[in-house]
Amino acid sequence: MIKRIIYYSVILFVLIGLSSCKKFLNINTDPSNPTNVSESQLLPTAEGSLAGSLGMDGLNVTGLGQVLGVYVHQLTTREAPDQYGATGTYSNINFSWDNLYAGNQLTTNGQTTFYQGTLQNLEVIIDKSTTDGNLKYAGIAKILKAYTYSQLVDIFGNVPFSQALQLQQGIRNPKFDSGSVIYPQLFSLIDSGIADIQNTTAKNGITPGADDIIYGGNTGNWVRAANTIKLKLLVQQRLIKNVAADVNTLLTGDSLINSTDESFLLHYGPLGSSDNRNPGFADYYSPQKSNYISPWFYSILKGYDPRLFTGIQDPRVPYYFYNQMSPTGADRDGNPTEYRDSGFISILFGTIGPNSAFVQDHSMTVLGLYPVGGRYDAGDSLVIGATSGTGAAPYRFLTYADRLYLEAELMKAGIIGGDPRAELQAAITESMNQVDFVTGLDAPTQTVPKLVGSGADTVYINSIMSYYDANPSQQMEIIMTEKWISAFGNSADQYTDYRRTGFPVLFNPNDPTVCPGGLYQPPINGDPAGHPGAQPAVPVELIRKYPLSLPFGQDELDANQNAPAQKADPSTYKIFWMP
Repeated sequence: MIKRIIYYSVILFVLIGLSSCKKFLNINTDPSNPTNVSESQLLPTAEGSLAGSLGMDGLNVTGLGQVLGVYVHQLTTREAPDQYGATGTYSNINFSWDNLYAGNQLTTNGQTTFYQGTLQNLEVIIDKSTTDGNLKYAGIAKILKAYTYSQLVDIFGNVPFSQALQLQQGIRNPKFDSGSVIYPQLFSLIDSGIADIQNTTAKNGITPGADDIIYGGNTGNWVRAANTIKLKLLVQQRLIKNVAADVNTLLTGDSLINSTDESFLLHYGPLGSSDNRNPGFADYYSPQKSNYISPWFYSILKGYDPRLFTGIQDPRVPYYFYNQMSPTGADRDGNPTEYRDSGFISILFGTIGPNSAFVQDHSMTVLGLYPVGGRYDAGDSLVIGATSGTGAAPYRFLTYADRLYLEAELMKAGIIGGDPRAELQAAITESMNQVDFVTGLDAPTQTVPKLVGSGADTVYINSIMSYYDANPSQQMEIIMTEKWISAFGNSADQYTDYRRTGFPVLFNPNDPTVCPGGLYQPPINGDPAGHPGAQPAVPVELIRKYPLSLPFGQDELDANQNAPAQKADPSTYKIFWMP
């Protein structure tokens, strides 16, 4: 495994001890143009910034994954994302917007530090490496640039593109381009990146190696990732255009991600001479925890949902979550709990219940080994700390399992030939392999059993396939729900999948079949310590409609004279690929 400094982590620790913070930089500022910095220094900075901006954040400061994790109902929180309330001034949105473009300016102890953003660094790499003949760097940067802009479009809609990051050309107030105009150019950019990587006629230049903290300079894997990104972008447009020809061209070209270890991901941790742990691991050493596990997500994995996968328990639960509490122990914080199921303790989305605000830092269930490099739940019920895990779980941009789920969706939709049932089974099987792969990247601080071959994996897969066969009207929902479960930790693509397909079904406090009378019932006997025999129902509410995009980063709107007005109602702001 490649282990190198992830510069993004430095930002997190600057933020912890932040004594003052100047206004974030915007994409129309250029505080320190790094034209004389080498590609090998810029590339890991850009890669780390991209992963950090999209991923989960245990410090509740940066990372769109914290907001989107709530919006796809895998996390819950007391913060602004609850009830879809995050605005453009919310730190995780504002910081990530700036960090994806030009970077951030932070001042601590009177000293100002500039952090170059993802796209700023990629532009410099493309310009410098093209001039110097280092075309493999240029190719990688173009692929990353296309991927970054695709995520910006998917999450925000119209964004600066054609005039972005052109301060040297005199453009200080870039216009916002339509996502429908940007998307076709991303395919051309990816093709240009592939051509640069495969170029054999340019003069010999330096080539990436360990400084590429995604693929270690393996250009063959970069080409496979590039083509799989194209496949994903085509699938995301399937409801508004005929993508069959382009999809089949990619599939017959046989240059997609074809194995677990070819997956497009960025390696984190463990803690060494510098802190490059997964940002989501910060909840393990933070004195105040922010990210609860959604009871909705948990209930589906446990087989509690009466309308989907009823009675089917997912064997990934102990890899995904860690229970600090024992099944029958009293709450360590001395407070009543809102949702408890033996050792699992959390709070509900949209809660207005009397127990929702109590501190549960030493009792709540937290993110586990698989998504953030935390602890595998072997039933030891420990209070977590910085040494309870390694923080070495990677950020998964796009995996082999994701590719298989994309193809299962295409087959079920009739866009390509093939057996969607067989493809779904292959995708779930690969999702199990992926758990073991992540577990094996760095030796955790405990003995962790293999999931594949345990028997529980086979029982689960067979049960899901039987359910698939017995419920033909739900088969697309089953495919998308299994993809949602597999992708835990990458909420950006899950957010996109839900908005374009309507699956998986998410928790809705206003649904009378789920919350009759505005009450959600946790497992009746789930709290043996606090409410023996009858855990009370929890009042919940939802006063906003589902946001079809996130608000723009407010700092950009304040500084850019050509920026549009802030979205007054994100539930009305559709992305172009929505039907």
